[in-house]
Amino acid sequence: MFKVEVEGFSKKELQHYYMNSMRPVLDKNALYSDTTEEYLIPCEPNPYTEVIIRFRAAKNNIDNVFFCCKGQKEMMLKSYSDDNFDFYEIEYQLDDEKITYHFEVKAAKLTCYFDMRGVAKQADSVYDFVIIPGFKTPKWAKGAVIYQIYVDRFCNGDPTNDVLTDEYVYINNKTVRVEDWYKYPASMDVRNFYGGDLQGVIQKLDYLQDLGIDAIYFNPLFVSPSNHKYDIQDYDYIDPHIGKIVYDEGELLREDQWNNKEATRYINRVTNSKNLEASNQLFIELVEEAHKRGIKVIIDGVFNHCGSFNKWIDRERIYEDAEGYKKGAHICADSPYRKYFQFYDETKWPYNTTYDGWWGHDTLPKLNYEESKELYDYILYIGKKWVSPPYNADGWRLDVAADLGHTPEFNHKFWKDFRRAVKMANPNAIILAEHYGDPSSWLQGDQWDTVMNYDAFMEPITWFLTGMQKHSDDFRQDMLGNATNFWGAMQYHATHFANPSFLVAMNELSNHDHSRFLTRTNRVVGRTNNLGPEAANQGINKAVFREAVVFQMTWPGAPTIYYGDEAGVCGFTDPDNRRAYPWGREDKELIEFHKSMIRIHKENQEFLDGSIKFVLSEYNVIGYGRMRKGEASLIVLNNSEETILKDIPVWYLGVPTECIMEQLILTTQEGYNDKIEEVMVVAGRVQLSLPKTSAIVLKYRKNKGKKFLQFE
Repeated sequence: MFKVEVEGFSKKELQHYYMNSMRPVLDKNALYSDTTEEYLIPCEPNPYTEVIIRFRAAKNNIDNVFFCCKGQKEMMLKSYSDDNFDFYEIEYQLDDEKITYHFEVKAAKLTCYFDMRGVAKQADSVYDFVIIPGFKTPKWAKGAVIYQIYVDRFCNGDPTNDVLTDEYVYINNKTVRVEDWYKYPASMDVRNFYGGDLQGVIQKLDYLQDLGIDAIYFNPLFVSPSNHKYDIQDYDYIDPHIGKIVYDEGELLREDQWNNKEATRYINRVTNSKNLEASNQLFIELVEEAHKRGIKVIIDGVFNHCGSFNKWIDRERIYEDAEGYKKGAHICADSPYRKYFQFYDETKWPYNTTYDGWWGHDTLPKLNYEESKELYDYILYIGKKWVSPPYNADGWRLDVAADLGHTPEFNHKFWKDFRRAVKMANPNAIILAEHYGDPSSWLQGDQWDTVMNYDAFMEPITWFLTGMQKHSDDFRQDMLGNATNFWGAMQYHATHFANPSFLVAMNELSNHDHSRFLTRTNRVVGRTNNLGPEAANQGINKAVFREAVVFQMTWPGAPTIYYGDEAGVCGFTDPDNRRAYPWGREDKELIEFHKSMIRIHKENQEFLDGSIKFVLSEYNVIGYGRMRKGEASLIVLNNSEETILKDIPVWYLGVPTECIMEQLILTTQEGYNDKIEEVMVVAGRVQLSLPKTSAIVLKYRKNKGKKFLQFE
C-alpha cells in the first residue's frame, strides 16, 4: 500500500512522480561504439586533426558516459536520439601519436565500462579502442573478395612453357612433368610440375569475374626452380615456365647427368633475356586484362631468403658461364654479392657452401641485409618496381615477414622503409604479411597494412565448426562448438588490429600451407603420407563448409578463397592441398553457392566496412550483426545436429521494433536457398527455426524494410 508522507501532494500525484523518476534497468546490450565511420568521424583521420567520437545507449537509459583516454576522463554530451537510442559525442584533437581509449558508463549507482570486448566490469587497456593518425589502408581492399592462385595448379594455358621431365635437378632428384592434370600430388611434390601458367590465368579471368572476385593473390611468380616458388632465383623477372618461352635451346639431362651446370635447356630458358622479357610482358598483359575486369593483382614477395639457384649465390652454377651475369657469392670470394649472405667459413672458396640458410635449409639462403646496403636498396627497388608502370601490380603479400633481418629493430626499420618506397610508387597498393601471433608492432600505420588472419579468423572458425587444427593434425572435442572459446579468441586477437587493418585482413578458410577446409569437416586426423590422399575426400560435410563460407563472407575483412575451394577441392596439408583445379569436374552447386554469397557480400555495404556486434553465444550456435546507418544484417550459425528455435532481439542492431527483414540466404544439410523471403520483426525481435548444420543471413534496409500494422 502506497503511503502518503509528503504534505501537500495527493497519492496519485506522488505515484506519478515516483514512476517518472524511476530509471529502467541498464540495458547493457544497447551500449555500443567502435572505430568504424559511424562512431569515429573521420574513421581514418590525419595527424593534427579533430575527430568526433560517438557512443550509443538505449534511449533515456543512462545518466552519463565518459570518454577515458590518457588517464583522464571527460563527460560526453548527448547529440541526438532516434526511436530507440541516444547518441553521445565528444570532439577530440589528435596529434601525430596513437591514442587508445574506452568508455565509462554510469546509470544510477551502476558503473560499467565499454571497450573492444563490449561491456566489462573493469577497464583493461589491452581491449582499448585504437586510433592511429595517418594510418590509411586502400579503400578498394576493405572487404575485397580475394582469390588465391597457386599458378602451377590452376590452369595450363600454354603447354610449350611446361617444365620438362629431366630438365634439371632439384633437391637430389630430377624434375617431373606430370601428364595427368587430375593426379593427386606426390608426398614429395616440390619438383613435380602440372604446367599451370599465367596464360591459363588470363584464359580464366572471365570465370573469376563471373565468380565476383575483386583481387587475385598470386603465390610467387618470379624465376624459381620449385613449383611453389618460395625460393626465388631472380627477382627481376617472371619465370618463363609460367610466362613465355620464345627461345628454347639446349638439352635435357641424360640419365647419367646430375649436375645443373649441364642442364643447358633449363639454363637457356631462365637466363636468356628474350624469355625473361617476354615473360614480364605477359605479366603486364595479365594485369591489364585483370584491371579491365575490375580485378586487382597482389603478388608474393619473398624477401627474408632467396633460393640456392639465385643468381646472387648460384650454388647450382647456372649463371657461372651465362652471358651477362656476374659471379655468384658461392662461386668466388670476390663476388659483388658476397655480403648479400652470411658465410660461416671464409676459407671454403671457391664454391663455398657454408652460408646461413633459413631454418637451416641450404636451398633457402637467408638474405643478409645488415651487411649490404646494396641488397637493402635493391629489394626496396624491387618493391617499387612491380607496383609501378608498366607492371602496375596492386600490392604485396610478404612471406615470413617477421623473420627478415637478424634483430627485431632492424626488421621494423626495413619494413618502414619498404612501406615508404611502395606507397610513394603506388599509394593504393596493399601491403599484407604472413604472420602467426601478435602482429600489432607491425600494424602501427608505418609498416604493414594487415596480415593473413590466422589468429582472428582461420583458427577460431575452424575449431568451432570442425574441432580440427588447421593442418588436420589434431581433433579436439572440447573445441568443437565451443562458442565461449570462439568469441574469446575473436575478441582477444582483434585487439591486435586498428580498424584500418581489420577491414582489409586476409580472411582465409584454406591456403597453400594448411589442409583444405572441406577436408577438415571430416574430422580425420592425418596427412597424405600416412593416410593417402583419398582419405581427404571421405566423410566431408558440405553443409559445415557452407556455414564457414557464410561466416567468411559476412565477417569484417577481405574474404579470400583458395583456388578450387569453391569447386569442392579437398586435400590434407602441404603438399596435398595443392591439387590441380578440377576443370570439367567441378562441384557446380558449390560454385553457385559461392557466387550467391559473394554477391550478398558485395551488395550489402555493412559487410565491407560496417560495425559488428555479438548477438548469440551458445554451444554450437553463434550469432552476430553487421551494422551501418540505415542497414543491418543478422547472421546465425547452427552447427548442431538438431533444429533450434531462437527468439533474437534485433533492435540492438538498429532494426526498427516493427518491420520486415529479408532472408538473403539459408543454407542447410540439404542445400541452400537464396530466394528472398520476408521475416517479421515484432517488438524488436525475430523468431527463427534453424535446421541442423545451417546458417542464415537476414537483412534490414531502411528504404525497403516495410513497416506493418499489428492488430490490437
